[in-house]
Amino acid sequence: MAIVDLVMPKLGESIMEATILKWHKQPGDAIALDETVLEIATDKVDSEVPSTAAGIIQEILFNVNEVVPIGTVIARIQASATQPVSSIPPPPPTSQQAPSPASTQPAIQQSSINNQITTHKPITIGANRFYSPLVLNIAANEGISMSELEKIPGSGGEGRVTKKDILHYLAVRTQPAVSAPQELSIPLARIQPSTPILSTPSSVTSGNVEIIEMDRMRKLIADHMVKSKQTSPHVTSFTEADVTNLVLWREKVKKDFEKREGTKITYTPLFIEAIVRCIKKFPLINSSLDGGNIILKKDINIGMATALPSGNLIVPVIRNADQYNMVGLAKQVNQLADAARQGKLRPDDTQNGTFTLTNVGTFGSLMGTPIINQPQVAILAVGAIKKRPVVVETPAGDSIAIRHMMYLSMSYDHRIVDGSLGATFLTAVAKELESFDAERQL
Repeated sequence: MAIVDLVMPKLGESIMEATILKWHKQPGDAIALDETVLEIATDKVDSEVPSTAAGIIQEILFNVNEVVPIGTVIARIQASATQPVSSIPPPPPTSQQAPSPASTQPAIQQSSINNQITTHKPITIGANRFYSPLVLNIAANEGISMSELEKIPGSGGEGRVTKKDILHYLAVRTQPAVSAPQELSIPLARIQPSTPILSTPSSVTSGNVEIIEMDRMRKLIADHMVKSKQTSPHVTSFTEADVTNLVLWREKVKKDFEKREGTKITYTPLFIEAIVRCIKKFPLINSSLDGGNIILKKDINIGMATALPSGNLIVPVIRNADQYNMVGLAKQVNQLADAARQGKLRPDDTQNGTFTLTNVGTFGSLMGTPIINQPQVAILAVGAIKKRPVVVETPAGDSIAIRHMMYLSMSYDHRIVDGSLGATFLTAVAKELESFDAERQL
């Protein structure tokens, strides 16, 4: 019987690794073609990995919670001779430089370290110590030098330092890190982790408290938010809009719309439509920054922040939002929102957004100061729609009327978007919403 390698699948253009959440099969278990073998997670979504062959699980090569690069063999299946093997080809292997005999000596060459880091293989320091990328990431973030790392007792196989070992060391460490030896040609602090690791507090909390460990998604969100604030100088502008016509129109058509189209019409597709029209007028809002170059995005892919039952947020993306009419936008919004809440988003559903909308009004907030979803340069928040008495200007004179009012706020990257452009774009969106045709036909 043939042995089939099960590899970590490609999960999106920018995703280079995934974390193993759960194995559904163990060595010796029978497996059918396309049956789920394990669950994995990226910094975007969770996914199931199906079997590429029918047979028996022969070997599992990684444990739960281990981070595995895309294209790496994660299990081996003893394929049944009577069952076909899936034709899905594995990603091309990452080219790597053959190690030289000198790599086992204390003097480590910079090219060797760089090659080992980029391929996510465990790194050998000295003759017997191995360090996984996760351990090196934590050490780099906490300022632990290589010489200090070598002194940490390891509880793993062959004395290997595990995540638990280094976190325990950090919890009890009171002395500053020892300087790295001169023969290390690249400082450990320069080794950038592929996924930032949150710092572990060194102090012990006392008193009447409850300590709750953040789940994996909350840690990723925290890392992304901190990175965004460190990357982009945030500026937030505010305005308000009289959305009375929009509210009255939706109330008038929502029952017929749901009956005819089989889906509800919410405010989100109406907001997205206004945003898309304004992006076409101010294309710099739909861009990103690459060093000294501004990348203008021709596709308008609108991300919409969606709350999950766990309380976390995820941002599915409506690709080419400018190519949908109102019915199409409504269906896209509802399909992606439902998939997000049910945990059925595909990896590509959260990729390549160029602008993000977040509706803080869903939770009763009047306004907010959202954090930019990198590498985008702007994010717009809409608040709760409230009835308020406002001054209405008419040719016959001013009057006070009860109107449906809503605050809008937009945070933008001041490296690219100046206050004049940010405020002008935001005002244009408000005017689009105010000028909504109450007699519009679907």
